[in-house]
Parts: sequence; structure tokens; C-alpha cells
Amino acid sequence: MADGKSRFDDIYARPDPRAYFTRLAPLEYEIPHHAQPVFRRTAAERAAYDDGGPGPPVVLDLCCSYGINAALLNHDVTLAELYQRYTSEPARTMTSAELAAWDKHFYAERRRPDALPVYGLDVAAPAVRYAQAAGLLDAAFTDNLEQTPPGPGLSRALRDVGLITLTGGGSYITERTFTALLDGARRPVWVCAFVLRTVSYEPVVRTLTAHGLRTTADTSRTYPQRRFTDAREQRFAVEAVRALGADPTAREEAGRFHTVLYRSRPLRVFPSPACPLAFPQSPPEGVAWDA
Repeated sequence: MADGKSRFDDIYARPDPRAYFTRLAPLEYEIPHHAQPVFRRTAAERAAYDDGGPGPPVVLDLCCSYGINAALLNHDVTLAELYQRYTSEPARTMTSAELAAWDKHFYAERRRPDALPVYGLDVAAPAVRYAQAAGLLDAAFTDNLEQTPPGPGLSRALRDVGLITLTGGGSYITERTFTALLDGARRPVWVCAFVLRTVSYEPVVRTLTAHGLRTTADTSRTYPQRRFTDAREQRFAVEAVRALGADPTAREEAGRFHTVLYRSRPLRVFPSPACPLAFPQSPPEGVAWDA
């Protein structure tokens, strides 16, 4: 699915996030920063929605890597501070175990009173192990739902999930992952996803609709993800966006990947259709544009 888009598999195979931040800093990878207030607001709304569950709804972050979204959701910290922290001289001189202990204390001191339990799902085992060791994830799973059904651990965990979050992983996971997750859910699940404009979210939307969720797309803006690695990647993005009927002017043509925010909730939570708005790209089937 990501043909033409640069891969960063190596930075997710390290035992800690230092390479992740060092490699992505020059590309100004910023989508977790834009997602932070959106995820906090959505998580608070989902927690306030009484579904009769045994405890607070769990947030499941897809393609969670080193727990960056969990760090920003549940702690008083910014993405800029994380870049500074993991590229600092003290961080460079530590072992991975020392860094994890340093992080655990750091995040514990900055834990927000409204923090929710967060589970992570990512095939990158070293990354999720670190996120757990640093206290960012309450549970972590490496099931590849594109290829196999959830294992026993993830199946049990899905009973408590009330919100699924995603920042950019839509290039690598499809409706197969969402089908597996929603089939295993026992509580009403909301979905909040930032999806690159180079991929179609329509197959996922159809799956969400089949599970009783209504999806809206935020037309007020797009959210930049990162700079392109080179001219080849930019050409790929511009062509992919055009192929999906959108306009890359002042976005991809200006040098960055951009995402669209999609929000999905059960019909009884979000019952009335949004007023359709003029937009340069037709909404995917099942999506209402939401100003």
C-alpha cells in the first residue's frame, strides 16, 4: 500500500526511541502534535459517555510505535519537548535500560489527572516493549491483524476498548485490521483517525458503517504530517492525491504529506447527518463532511 512512500522500518526495530526522534527531526514529523488536542478532547468525551462498562474505556492506539501518542495524551508534555529530550546529550549517553528508567520517572511526574488506560498495537515488538517499560502503555500487542486474527491476549483486551486512535498508519493497515478489532469489541467503540491524503479511507469507512459507526471528516483544515524525504516521494504523493480526486496545491506540492481527520461514533451518539459542504474532493462513501 505504501509503494512510493519512504519506509522507516529500521527506526522501529531499535530498543528505544532515540533513533526515531533523531531520524524524524529533520523531516519535521509533526502529526502527533496536531493529534494531541484532538485525542485529548475525544478521549474525554468518550470517558464521559456512560456505556455501563466495568471501568474507564481503554484507548487503543494503532501503529503505536514507542507510545508517542500515549505520552502526549496522558502527560503534560509536548512533541517538541520529546524531540529535545531524546536528542539531548544525557539521552545519548544512556543505555536503553537507563533511558527507560529515566523515562518512567519523567512520565510519572507529568501524569495528567484525567489520564486513561492506553493499549498499543504495533508489529514492531522492540518499540512496544519500550513503551511498556517506560510506563506509557498499560498493555501492548504485536498481532498482525492484516494476516491473522487477534490472539488470546488481544482478544481479552478488546473487551475494554472504547476509543481507537490512529496517526498516519492508514498507509499500512486496512479494513482487515478494523474488522478484527470491531468484531472483538464489547463496548461501544469510537474511532479518531488522521489519514494521509495519499490513501483511500473508504474501505475502512464501509467496515465502520457495517459495525454501526457513522464517520465524519473535518473539512476545516488538513494536518501536515512531515516533509518529504526526496523529490521522488513528493511526486508519488502529488500523483496519489490527484488520483483520489483531491488538490495537492499548497499542500503536497508545497513539500509535506497532509492528513485528513476522520471521526467515527455509534449512530446513537452522533445521530444527525452533518450539512454537506463544498470541498475539492468528494467524500468517501459513508462519510459526511463536518466543518
